Amino acid sequence: MDKLTSFLRANRAGSGKAMPSVCSAHEDVLMASLMLAQDRRQTVLIEATSNQVNQFGGYTGMTPQDFARYVGQIAAAAGSDMDLVILGGDHLGPQAWRSEPADVAMGHAAVMMRDYVGAGFRKIHLDCSEGCAGEPAQVGDELAATRAAALAKVCEETSPGEVLYVIGTEVPPPGGARADEHGITPTSPERARATLEAHRQAFAALGLDAAFARVRGLVVQPGLEFGPAHIDHFDRMQPDLLSAALDGYPDLCFEAHSTDYQRKDVYPDLARRHFGILKVGPALTFAWREALYGLSHVDSWLHGTPHISATMERLMLANPKPWKGHYPDDRALRHFGYADRIRYYWNEPDAQSELKDLHERLANAAIPEPLLRAYIPHSVATTAENLARRGIPLSRAILISSVQLALEPYMGEAA
Repeated sequence: MDKLTSFLRANRAGSGKAMPSVCSAHEDVLMASLMLAQDRRQTVLIEATSNQVNQFGGYTGMTPQDFARYVGQIAAAAGSDMDLVILGGDHLGPQAWRSEPADVAMGHAAVMMRDYVGAGFRKIHLDCSEGCAGEPAQVGDELAATRAAALAKVCEETSPGEVLYVIGTEVPPPGGARADEHGITPTSPERARATLEAHRQAFAALGLDAAFARVRGLVVQPGLEFGPAHIDHFDRMQPDLLSAALDGYPDLCFEAHSTDYQRKDVYPDLARRHFGILKVGPALTFAWREALYGLSHVDSWLHGTPHISATMERLMLANPKPWKGHYPDDRALRHFGYADRIRYYWNEPDAQSELKDLHERLANAAIPEPLLRAYIPHSVATTAENLARRGIPLSRAILISSVQLALEPYMGEAA
């Protein structure tokens, strides 16, 4: 039995554990995640989205084959076992080409599916919820399921019997809610059952009953979210009404998106409610940025250098597309918003150059402990000291440890 199925069956049997799904292409975030998974000997999902990674390169410039190779290289550098890693594709469907007619967008999506599965991605979220040119912004369950089944057929033709599927489209907008969006309505059991049934029928219509038996996740809204400057916290006092929707599907769990920034006690509670997969992304790059800005303050005190935020502000104003529509024209939100749209700029050459120079300056600096404590939390500094003993330069160890502390609640108690 594959590891994900085994893990989710244990969740349904009452293990109370959920598997973290790291949705990021950031090198230090992946390094931190893979090192933590290795230290815990826990399996972790590493996922790419259709906008981020596709046959045309996405916004990372990587194809699925490139991303799989990239994760493998980081795992090797981290001394991590790739047997602990499951590669997943998130929100795979026509979204990246939704400005095109449906037949064109679905044609691109089919090629993307072949590329993802051919590159070794084994967990595929089929998401055809968004309309294409001339269609409503959101299509109904029947059309979404029909298109999802068509893409599952491509996966089955590419790698027969090996792909595990996630279905369902009742998710927050990628990257969190917009500035003017508040209030979260959890998915009702009736809607969850309707989504399952629509997909079962659509798969059956294409002779894909065996593929439907490998559906492992149903994406629903548990009642949590984050926006640019607010967090909608999960209400642990609400009754568990959704679990009954999984009756008759022993290998199926819920998948929760946008779980970033929730209180630590929420994650085990979601796991007990059979949310077996918990996605996280912006909270990890947010933690990395927090630590980096702290290090830049330390560097400024030691060397009189400008804070790195000045360069980032210039880059964000020169190319506002990644944050416009998510934030108002607000300098503080651009840098500190929970949606963390600044993460789209770290691979810019100017940002990479500044980061390299900062690491080089701090590698040769004697940092007074009181100065470090002024900008770096004690918990981060302590974890970083342990990483530094493994040969990681202190400044990078601080960045990695900040990410790990943000990811740890998803991992549960250490064995």
